[in-house]
Amino acid sequence: MPRQLHRPTVPSQWWQDAVIYQIYPRSFASSGGPIGDLPAVTARLEHVASLGADAIWLSPFYPSPQHDAGYDVADYRNIDPRLGTLEDADALIARTHELGMRIIIDLVPNHTSDEHVWFREALAAGPGSPERERYWFREASTDAPPNDWTSIFGSIAWTRVRERDDAPGSPWQDDPQWYLHLFDSSQPDLNWDNPAVHAEFRDVLRFWLDRGVDGFRIDVAHGLAKDPELPDWQYHWTMVEGGGADAASVPPPPMWDRDGVHDIYREWRTVLDEYGPDRMLVAEAWVSPGDRLAQYVRADEMSQCFNFDFLSSQWKRDDLRAVIASSLRAMDDVGAPTTWVLSNHDVVRAASRLGLSHTGKGPNGIRATDEQPDPELGARRALAAHLLMAGLPGSCYLYQGEELGLPEHTALPDNVREDPAYFRTKGVEAGRDGCRVPLPWQAQAPAFGFSPDGQSWLPQPPEWATFAVDAQEASASSTLNFFRHMYALRSELALGHGGLEDVSDAFPGTLAYLNTAPADATRGDILILTAFDTDVSIPEGWQVLLASAAPGSAESTTWLARA
Repeated sequence: MPRQLHRPTVPSQWWQDAVIYQIYPRSFASSGGPIGDLPAVTARLEHVASLGADAIWLSPFYPSPQHDAGYDVADYRNIDPRLGTLEDADALIARTHELGMRIIIDLVPNHTSDEHVWFREALAAGPGSPERERYWFREASTDAPPNDWTSIFGSIAWTRVRERDDAPGSPWQDDPQWYLHLFDSSQPDLNWDNPAVHAEFRDVLRFWLDRGVDGFRIDVAHGLAKDPELPDWQYHWTMVEGGGADAASVPPPPMWDRDGVHDIYREWRTVLDEYGPDRMLVAEAWVSPGDRLAQYVRADEMSQCFNFDFLSSQWKRDDLRAVIASSLRAMDDVGAPTTWVLSNHDVVRAASRLGLSHTGKGPNGIRATDEQPDPELGARRALAAHLLMAGLPGSCYLYQGEELGLPEHTALPDNVREDPAYFRTKGVEAGRDGCRVPLPWQAQAPAFGFSPDGQSWLPQPPEWATFAVDAQEASASSTLNFFRHMYALRSELALGHGGLEDVSDAFPGTLAYLNTAPADATRGDILILTAFDTDVSIPEGWQVLLASAAPGSAESTTWLARA
């Protein structure tokens, strides 16, 4: 029997069923030199518009020492000179709007760079000063840190002021205090119990809204609020998985997903509403179960939250079936759209992750000496997964290069790596550089056209010539042209705000859904079939609209309409 998972809707705002394309500026395109920049992004925006994207999300472009690829922000109201100027940002915003798209920018409120003026003032002002109250500076009774918290990058989450590299000869060379950093030691955590921090970020929001930005992706949205007692907590939180499979069996973390964080987002919602109901917030929150995640998208808080359970799911029928059902249920309970995502700048690319013997979120990077993905299987499954995702109601995010079928770079030499995760774990983790390699635009150009002078901040694999944009545009059967057709059909059929019925019981071993027509569409039901290790027969009375491989074949997804 069909099981209704979600009723059709009529969207009242653009983000509720949008396709949003993530641009990682360092690696998207360069107007000269090894690092990508905003003028080159602006010049290449037609590529994104040609996919049918409704918006772009731009990863951080602020001034930064780049200890964490821009997520260590030194100034929230300017552009890193390596990436451009404020005038370049204005031109990018204007061009995005000219092409009929919206623009979302990254905001990093959990921590700043240690080069931010506030932190420099805090170091100079010394213990007990108001400047230090903007961060988490603490004394310790012994030579051990104030508590046992660990950073995301694997080491202790505290650095002693007098042990900083810049301490010798400075006013703080004998300073005994410690400061908290849940990420790198160059990323001190802000103290969100301080009203000055609240006032600063309200002003930052208005600064960018005044320049025409349509929304903000909130980095580490489940962070910010900490237990002011800073109690010991012997467990570890990781990227994307959060507390992991055993999260339910450990006590609530005193630094993640605390109820107080929601007051911050209600405050921000009122700021955005000053500019109209079409401005949005999307949460990067590594939170489970789904009802906890859904709290971030209640009507007076954020607009979307990334569905990391979907990204992390095993490529198995029952796993995906459970995640899709629970995700829709949790979001429907608070009246929010489900936001699907398969890849981003923090995880191994889908075309490689899904080619491993163990799928799911994947390892924290892949080296040449690690298990290598099956490239054909990974590419086939990734295309099937994208077609499945595009057929589900809600919004979906696409990481740059996924439309080309790019795999992970799994043979990067260690001496070119830049991800702090690699260094902080002393090489135990390969890190995220493999999914951040600059895009190939021209098959026959140096650095595949990433920059006019042939420079690239990370080396690209030679086999990426076949993935280049110009090579794929010349082939009607390319992955790029498949994505263009897929998103055009998704829009034409209003799949993003259709209903969803689970009919998988009628197709053993297969994931099967009916995307039912919303009130503003004239179509009938669309049948979505995702086959795994065995073929599925196309049912009588249905005709194929689009398929990621031969219709009904193993490791594929097929969209069908009634004949």
